Amino acid sequence: MSQVTAIIGLGNPGTEYAATRHNAGFWLVDAIARSTHSELRPEKKFLGHYAKVRLGDHELHLLNPATFMNRSGAAVAALSQFFKLTPDNLLVAHDELDLPPGQARYKTGGGHGGHNGLRDIVSALGNQNQFHRLRIGVGHPGDSRQVTNYVLGRAGKAEQAAIERAIDECLATLPTALSGDWAKAMNQLHSLKPD
Repeated sequence: MSQVTAIIGLGNPGTEYAATRHNAGFWLVDAIARSTHSELRPEKKFLGHYAKVRLGDHELHLLNPATFMNRSGAAVAALSQFFKLTPDNLLVAHDELDLPPGQARYKTGGGHGGHNGLRDIVSALGNQNQFHRLRIGVGHPGDSRQVTNYVLGRAGKAEQAAIERAIDECLATLPTALSGDWAKAMNQLHSLKPD
């Protein structure tokens, strides 16, 4: 099992989207950057905001694509080609409708579940889906026709606080995941109970 050397957050660029649920992946990558006293800077060749950081014993590439969500694959492919990364070197953080706010889950491989960012990444990587995911729960509006407006809307105060707590827990489990002990990291994260 190859080591994860890059963490990519999914979201939409621009201030009008910054606080929306669809940007939960960005929030996680921003939190890693803050925790390592680093700053994501615009990097044209990776079509996004990039930083190289050290988290414990691990050197990591952080990337928040500056493309829109449904074009995320171009940035991921650019980073992967430049650093010769394979799909199993990647951890993609994204919002997850099927988990309530306050929960997060690791997952490796699988389908895109209708998530446009994941769909584009799978396609850009030559239909390879064996990258790791960090699914950050944002809850579901209850009606599939409302999903677009929901993910592009802002979370309420309590909901936002729950998402931020889950992101803190993700940060706490990342060193374990990065060392290759996915089972232990998954157990730590999956045992979290939403308030």
